[in-house]
Amino acid sequence: MQVLILAINGFSQIIMMLLVGRAICSWFARSGALAYKAFRFFSMLTEPIVAPCRRITSKFSTGMFDFSVLLAFFLVMIVRDLLIRALSYIA
Repeated sequence: MQVLILAINGFSQIIMMLLVGRAICSWFARSGALAYKAFRFFSMLTEPIVAPCRRITSKFSTGMFDFSVLLAFFLVMIVRDLLIRALSYIA
């Protein structure tokens, strides 16, 4: 059971790092080819998580800011914590 908890924690940390990389590269994606390629790579990996969050945040008027990556980051943390707590109750 401990191995599963460590795997969930490690996988969620990878996803969160990819989300942070996506957010940072989005600031510089228009300035150079390398930043744009990095942004496309991070976007390809994280879009399945960010797209549902974008649909949720599009219902709110946030102006020119896109909070979908931030929402996805928090949702990954919440799901990770819920899964780890559920597994610790089972064990």
